[in-house]
Amino acid sequence: MSNLTAWERMEIIRNKNRPTVKDYIPALFKDFFEFHGDRFFGDDHAIMGGVGSFKGRPVTVIAQVKGRNIEENKDSNFGMPHPEGYRKALRLAKQAEKFHRPIIFFIDTPGAFCGIAAEERGQGEAIARNLLELSNLKTPIISIVLGEGGSGGALALGVCDELAMLENAVYSVISPRGAASILWKDASKEKEAAQALKITAEDLVSLGVAEEVIPEPAGGAHNNLELMVEHLSDYLERTIPKLSSEPIANLLENRYNKFRKIGEFTE
Repeated sequence: MSNLTAWERMEIIRNKNRPTVKDYIPALFKDFFEFHGDRFFGDDHAIMGGVGSFKGRPVTVIAQVKGRNIEENKDSNFGMPHPEGYRKALRLAKQAEKFHRPIIFFIDTPGAFCGIAAEERGQGEAIARNLLELSNLKTPIISIVLGEGGSGGALALGVCDELAMLENAVYSVISPRGAASILWKDASKEKEAAQALKITAEDLVSLGVAEEVIPEPAGGAHNNLELMVEHLSDYLERTIPKLSSEPIANLLENRYNKFRKIGEFTE
């Protein structure tokens, strides 16, 4: 692993050429068929999901979407989902449970959208509902943080049996700028906050929040997409059969214990 600071990693993951799920999904999954809508309000382009095949095994793939240019980012609301996006994700997750398909979540968001309309449509409830339902979902769940894993917007797709992070990805309860604004009343101290928050992949593995770091090429994932697809494929090829072989009762107990132990400490 490189010795980059948390802030240097954030600069890498915000590179406009960094691969997105629209690069990874076609390369990893065959015959991917996308589903739309939450059957309640509409379709949120910040979250895409559907069914595909990985190494001959049917899987459900649900992913947060970021764009590479201003038009793509406007279409996906800069990767910030509305409540209908989280309800779409849960609809597809429940469908996966019904057909015993493993679920693969790809996380890449600065956070859930906090606009008035999103709040009116129940943003907090939608995220909380996902946390509740996913914690008891009777099928394997894998979550992979591709870039930014911001607060509850990321956690709504992060209740899983195993969490992996790309080498330069970050996962945090709040953005460094938000933390600096609260702690020091000075948003310009976001670099210091990034270091203090312990948000890197190595930090999260050492704290027991994540299970694995997926390596990136020097300089970041955008420097070698083919290698990144290979690394992700290797990880999924190892992890999906391992989790799928677990009895459901064990899977649910381990999932509960995974989240129950977060934050434990001794003095």
